Amino acid sequence: MLELRPYQQEAISSVYKTWHEHKRVLVVAATGTGKSIVIAKIAAAAAEKGHRVLILAHRDEIIRQNADKLKIATGHDSAIEKAGETSIGSMFPIVNGSVQTMMRDKRLNQFPKDHFKVVLGDEIHHANSNGYKKILEYFSDSYQAGFTATANMRSDKKNLGKLFDALAFEYTLKDAVDDGFLCPIKAQTMPIKVDLTSCRKKAGDFRDEDSAAAIEPYLEEMAKQVKDAAWGRKIVIFLPLIRTSLLMERLMTEQGFSCRHIDGKSKDRKEILTAFHNNEFNVLLNSALLTEGWDQPDVDTIVLCRPTQSKQLFFQIIGRGTRISPGKDHLLILDPLWITENHSFIVRPVHLVAEDDDIADRMMVMAAKGGKASLSDMEAQAHADVSTEREETLKRFIDANAHRRSKTVNPLFFSALIHDEEITDYQPTWQWEKDKATSKQIETLSKLGFDGSNLRKGYASKVLNSVMKRVDKNLASAKQVALLARFGFRKGFDTMTFKEASEKIDKLAKQGWSRKPKWVK
Repeated sequence: MLELRPYQQEAISSVYKTWHEHKRVLVVAATGTGKSIVIAKIAAAAAEKGHRVLILAHRDEIIRQNADKLKIATGHDSAIEKAGETSIGSMFPIVNGSVQTMMRDKRLNQFPKDHFKVVLGDEIHHANSNGYKKILEYFSDSYQAGFTATANMRSDKKNLGKLFDALAFEYTLKDAVDDGFLCPIKAQTMPIKVDLTSCRKKAGDFRDEDSAAAIEPYLEEMAKQVKDAAWGRKIVIFLPLIRTSLLMERLMTEQGFSCRHIDGKSKDRKEILTAFHNNEFNVLLNSALLTEGWDQPDVDTIVLCRPTQSKQLFFQIIGRGTRISPGKDHLLILDPLWITENHSFIVRPVHLVAEDDDIADRMMVMAAKGGKASLSDMEAQAHADVSTEREETLKRFIDANAHRRSKTVNPLFFSALIHDEEITDYQPTWQWEKDKATSKQIETLSKLGFDGSNLRKGYASKVLNSVMKRVDKNLASAKQVALLARFGFRKGFDTMTFKEASEKIDKLAKQGWSRKPKWVK
């Protein structure tokens, strides 16, 4: 049996805890952090309690991989529901199912709607497809958990928030790198400008044929750039078409590299991957093949000769190189200067670690200066710069609103004073958050000094959580904070105790409530 890492155990516990309030929950775990082990452990625990479990995936490799990980991690065998294989009549309570197979009415209707107590979806960023939705909604009474590696920004979670009710656990790429479970990442822009403005879109991304036409004239120069930046490293190159990959294979060979191309039609795929594993050559080129379900930990360089507007695809590509391996101190990403129209989003290395668009934009400015740069260092600097700008904006907001008399406390004003970013930066993610605040929330907020009649349920929940945490720590109340701000106080509210606030208010009262006495700081 495999021993769980601390964050894996925390993920499992968080799923169980969140299931007490929400039956559809989301788990974010970066590629390479072992989310399949978490899935296996949750499935096994449910099966050992006498429940039936469905594990969904959209590709055969992932279905087989999940079945193998289940056996290795827990000792449990499982049935397969895919094409000619069926779990009907199986003695195994755990089923690894294909989305494409189970979404068919004839297949799905073989199961009672309450057949599975637990449904776990792998690579759930595909859940916005009709297949995943249909299956999850069919088994709507089950406890459901979706697992993905890619929802690291607010906009990503909003998309998944249409299907899931809450985020149970998140362990990002940055978390895993900081904790030493994945290797550090450095990005280097190749100073080659590839114009993508004429590329058409299909299914939310650039058409492969158009991307190939745009990039092929620059492949020779890219091969030279790769030689300058990554000679002697173990490299995987991603390209849009088979013909583009074969062309790049020839150009890289001319530069002195030992290369092989692989694609979905390669009859010798297993032999090529084995040879790459054994270091018989050091550059592997592919078109849309090695994005999921393939691990080669000693890969230390990823070359992005395939532009994409899909964060999911981008994260999967980079995940081929983030695992730790002896002698490997970092993953190097080589990325050309893609030129797109202003409104045309394209995923770049900065999106791997940026928590929102403001930080990503600041990192893009840094990356444009050229050279090899640590993504973690760039993110830390960008986060500090953006935080400073936000603090200045909040300070202006506080100064503008401090002297306004009101019978109730403004939640945003209160959060700005106590530096609570969860309230000041709040944006709804899940559908339930957009509902009107409950009568109980409104009543409780009123007792605490807020007018909750026009608040949404999610925002009201954030405000209440913040206030109750302060109550538990005996910190100044919302009413005290707002009152002291009116008389010139601006600092220290995040740690000011209820007793300290009371003493300051008593002192103000004794001095006749004069505006900003000299002793106020």
